[in-house]
Amino acid sequence: MPSAGTSLLHCDGCGQLASPQHIARRLHRLECATRYRPVHIQALLLGRISPARDSDFLYSPEARFEGEARKLLDAVQLSTEGKSGDAVLCEFQKRALMLTHLLECPLEPGLTESQVAHALQVHLPVTIARLRRSFKPKRIILIAAELSPLLDTLQHADLGCPVFPASSSPFFLEGNSGAIDFPAARQGMAGSDAA
Repeated sequence: MPSAGTSLLHCDGCGQLASPQHIARRLHRLECATRYRPVHIQALLLGRISPARDSDFLYSPEARFEGEARKLLDAVQLSTEGKSGDAVLCEFQKRALMLTHLLECPLEPGLTESQVAHALQVHLPVTIARLRRSFKPKRIILIAAELSPLLDTLQHADLGCPVFPASSSPFFLEGNSGAIDFPAARQGMAGSDAA
């Protein structure tokens, strides 16, 4: 928590009142993710809230690929064995994939589920604007079941691309075994654009 007298700003990545340390961490993570951003994003994978641990954050310079990062790499069948973190993330980038979260910063601990839901709902317009103006993906794939209540809003937000729900997503992370046929999934998504 920030000390008394510390001036707080609203973070553009999550909407929380943020200390200078929070803003510095946000900017560092943004810089790390931007380094591996594809020029043309074929599939933007949208999660709920950025993981708190750096080792779970896909674009972390630590490149330990634990938690969410590990599940996502397993889902797209991208092996890390014998590769540097940079090589893994460059391959992810070459597949024209980009990961982001509705809330790009971890939430402060101790929030109730209703407070978290409120934070997501309040920040949703900012996320929609970022998706539309900055990312401009060919498709958006939700990777968290908790985003399901926002699916209708996202699908009707004039994003210029289809939004795939978590329940039908080949990249859905909850309980994922990692046995995903990435080329077949990608081909299936490309076919749905033509429909």
